[in-house]
Parts: sequence; C-alpha cells; structure tokens
Amino acid sequence: MQVLFKVLRQKSNHTPHFQSYTLEVESGNTILECLNRIKWEQDGTLAFRKNCRNTICGSCSMRINGRSALACKENVGSELQQFSHTQSGELPEITIAPLGNLPVVKDLVVDMSKFWQKLEAVEPYVSTQARDIPEREFLQTPEERSRLDQTGNCIMCGACYSECNAVMVNDSFVGPHALAKAQRMVVDSRDTELEARLELYNQDTQGVWGCTRCYFCNAVCPMEVAPMDQIGRIKQEILDRKDAQASRAIRHRKVLVELVKQGGWIDERKFGLLVVGNYWRDLLGLLSLVPLGLTMFSRGKFPVSFESSEGTEEVRSLIESVKAVKSNQ
Repeated sequence: MQVLFKVLRQKSNHTPHFQSYTLEVESGNTILECLNRIKWEQDGTLAFRKNCRNTICGSCSMRINGRSALACKENVGSELQQFSHTQSGELPEITIAPLGNLPVVKDLVVDMSKFWQKLEAVEPYVSTQARDIPEREFLQTPEERSRLDQTGNCIMCGACYSECNAVMVNDSFVGPHALAKAQRMVVDSRDTELEARLELYNQDTQGVWGCTRCYFCNAVCPMEVAPMDQIGRIKQEILDRKDAQASRAIRHRKVLVELVKQGGWIDERKFGLLVVGNYWRDLLGLLSLVPLGLTMFSRGKFPVSFESSEGTEEVRSLIESVKAVKSNQ
C-alpha cells in the first residue's frame, strides 16, 4: 500500500516546514524502516537519529502522529489504524516531527544537552560512600534488586521529557526522566544518602513538586517505567518525613487528604484558606485570596455551603487502610 509521510523539516533557528514523501510499504514496516528508505531512495539530506533498531538504545525517539514514540517500535499498520482519518481516495498519512521541549539541530535531530544536564542534577548514581571498595562485593537480596526493575528499564529516549507540560512552562523543573532515575536511587539498598537525596528532590518546583500530574509521561513511555508513578513515590517519602508547615506544596497534599477524610471530597471553602493561608497563620497569604474570592462571589461561583459525600466513612476507611498497608511495607 502507498502511504504519505509528512516529515517536519527544520534547520536550527529556521522556520520549520512539512515535506511529503510517498512510499510503497507493508503494514508491518516500522517507522524507522520507512525513514531509512526515504533517506536512501528519495532524499539523502533528511536527518534523524538511529542505532539499535530494537527498542534498546532510545536513539530514534521522535513525535509520530503527534505523540513521542520510538520509530523502531511503532509500525505503519498500527499508526494508520489508530490515527489515520483520511477521506476516501486519499493516501493515508503519517506525520513525523522532532521531540518537543528541546531545540532542533536539523530535521528530526534535537539537542539533548539540557536533557542530560537535568539528569545530572538529581545525582543518578550510587553514593560515593557506597562505592568505596569493600572487603567483598556489595550483595543485594532478590527483593532489594527487584525494587530497581521498573526504573532500571529506562532507556533515556526522551519521550517523557518531550511530552512534559511542566518542562514546557517551567525551565527549572528537572523533568520526569530525571525523577524516575531519582526514585531508583531512593530505593537502592546500596545508597547511603537517602535523606540528602529527598531534600534535593524536595526543592520547590525544581523537584517533584513541579510535576503537574498530566500523565503524558506515563502514556508515552515505551518501557513502562511510569515516570509519574515514580515521582509520586518520592513525594510520599517526603510527605512521611515532613509536616504541613514545611512548605505550601506539602501542605497542599496533606490538606487535600485531610479534607477528603472529613467529607468524602474537598471542601473548596477551606482548601485555599488552609493551604495558602497556612491554617490562618499566614496573613499575607489570606489577603492574597481576597481578589479571587470577591470575583468568585460576584459571579456566583463561591460555594456558600458544603455537604459531605455519600459513603464518607468508607472513603475514610479506605484512606486509613492504604496508609496502614504503606506503613507495613
């Protein structure tokens, strides 16, 4: 079958444009195989990265039909089945573009420097003390090693970073790839710097609190590392060690759980007052809510009453049960 490949082409600091290539392909052909044929048979100037061709190295990560994926993993048939909406008589189309949140060098090649710099910022290696040469090798039990399995699958392809909304609006946020590696260090039995690491990852919106919980990183990860889940686990480690006075981000989470336990869902009247106003301790914080409160009131958006949800006792019981399970792990 014939397929139209629309590739976003661009040189550094130039306006991007789509260039179309028509290929006769099989449904089982990978996107990378198609790109190779375009380069070899039609346009030798097309630039893209590749290496292993077997979902191991992560080099061929790019945006395929609007989401970040590995070109060596996705094939023509599945792409057309999921994303093609062409009219009768038109050639089916597949669009290919470079990763997001990173500057383009040429065509589908992006500059990964910032990606690697942010990874380095979380110190993704076992602490120096743990790496001192011992009398014998450092042994781990099968259970200790199994805690590293999921995060250890990360191939640093950049798909999660490309889709991250937090990175898009907050350049200081280290990114889901870095925090997934950070979680690997948190649970590594060989590391001796857990408390220092948690303080590092607790740095305002630069660390875990910068995550907007959009789930895009989980959705596109080709290795099922689930970066957002790993960020959540780091948050829980921090929350277990901090009280509500530590920071607004921590207070936000604790107040949310507290209000849900009380009424089955969030009492919006109290939420802002307790989080921003710090349980009535922060006068400036309380005053900062006044303009918003007046606007909501004038437009009939301010909740004047609160009714607990049905099954509040069950909700409270579930929260306590989850806490009990976590404390016993």
